[in-house]
Amino acid sequence: MQCGIPTVVEAATIAADSLTLLIQKVQEQAQSNDFLNQLQEEDKYALIKEVLAPEEYNFIVTPKEIDSLIEKMKDVVARGINFAIN
Repeated sequence: MQCGIPTVVEAATIAADSLTLLIQKVQEQAQSNDFLNQLQEEDKYALIKEVLAPEEYNFIVTPKEIDSLIEKMKDVVARGINFAIN
């Protein structure tokens, strides 16, 4: 049995999430903007990945606190396994 914990994220995911937050903020200011409404409904991740891929900008990144996260998650997984077995 193997157990994995995702510790990386694609740059396209970060950009898509950031774009969603930007659109929401702009929409708060301007109630009716057709372009932003359309962009909000489209698959931003696929669009951003398509733009980043040819330029090789779609990096895989880890958060700066990765060491701390791994330490915490190893304890969570170990306790979960121990709880399931006992």
